[in-house]
Amino acid sequence: MVAEAEVVCQQRVPVLDVPYFGKGSNIEEIDEIVAVSSPVSSPKLGKDVKSVEKITDPSIETTTVVQFVPDIRSGSFADIGPRRYMEDEHIRIDDLSSHLGPLFKFPKPSAFYGVFDGHGGPEAAAYVRKHALRFFFEDVDFPRTCEVDDVFMEGVENSLSKSFLLADLALADLALADDCTVNSSSGTTALVAMIFGRHLMVANAGDCRAVLCRKGEAVDMSEDHRPIYPSERRRVEDLGGFIDDGYLNGVLSVSRALGDWDMKFPKGSSSPLIAEPEFRQVVLTEDDEFLIIGCDGIWDVMSSQHAVSIVRKGLRRHDDPEQCARDLVMEALRCNTFDNLTVIVVCFSSPDHLEQPSPRPRRLRCCSLSAEALCSLRSLLDANAKW
Repeated sequence: MVAEAEVVCQQRVPVLDVPYFGKGSNIEEIDEIVAVSSPVSSPKLGKDVKSVEKITDPSIETTTVVQFVPDIRSGSFADIGPRRYMEDEHIRIDDLSSHLGPLFKFPKPSAFYGVFDGHGGPEAAAYVRKHALRFFFEDVDFPRTCEVDDVFMEGVENSLSKSFLLADLALADLALADDCTVNSSSGTTALVAMIFGRHLMVANAGDCRAVLCRKGEAVDMSEDHRPIYPSERRRVEDLGGFIDDGYLNGVLSVSRALGDWDMKFPKGSSSPLIAEPEFRQVVLTEDDEFLIIGCDGIWDVMSSQHAVSIVRKGLRRHDDPEQCARDLVMEALRCNTFDNLTVIVVCFSSPDHLEQPSPRPRRLRCCSLSAEALCSLRSLLDANAKW
């Protein structure tokens, strides 16, 4: 079992107040670095790809929202599981502004996370992760501003949609190339989460899942794209596809993915397998404790609520998101998952209190006295009694 390496960015994230909205460059390829973190502070619903679901809690007072700014830190863990090969990839950057440099101006805090669950070989997932910053920021003219408003978030959504399609087309070009570094049967699901100020946006294509913990309750921030689900089944059948024993065209267990161009060629033709992501976003409040991002190897054997309960209990014990990610992977293995496993846990604040270990009970030691000592003790007691 191998935990991904972590590179720590030394620039601290200043706390800024962001207005509440009631309405709803040179970037290097990523090769070895999969995690960049800022310093740790002390102590299902189908939607059209063009629309974003905003998850809000009407009971939250506006003044409470204005006062809250997330204090972001994260941890991750990955394991090959019972498979022969590892096809999962992931990336986590807790301080996006610092990592990308001065050419990119973002609201603070800003963060970027992604999980890519490969199939048909590891090539597609590895390629998307390696070039993630180019696909998601440089090639799509990602919006650059220090202010969060509806215009900025709409720009983020449009950029993410383009990023998924660009990555998909890049995999097609590689499949057609003479050296064929990525096989046409290789593909990957993709889930990306971005945080700007108090705004969390999730884009998903496939069956990875993001789950928000709100006051201990699980809130799904993505929908699994399986061909057996009604909304996806209708779309697949409308495009001429079919579902056989739960598999798209009898081959693939997901209905959205990057790559898999043996099922999409020729380019430009209508295919039931698409790369367009679905979006959900939320304005974070003090009730939002952490986000879990995991591949389907976790969710095949665990409900969203069960995962939230495990992480919440762990954070209250040790406040270590990486250990919580490891705990989820170990729980999935205990539940006999049959897939690779990858988990990212993103915390938005420190727990109100850590559970203190219960004090150990005092152990009483028993000792025995010799007959001579007992006789002496009896004589002493008798003498005291006479006085």
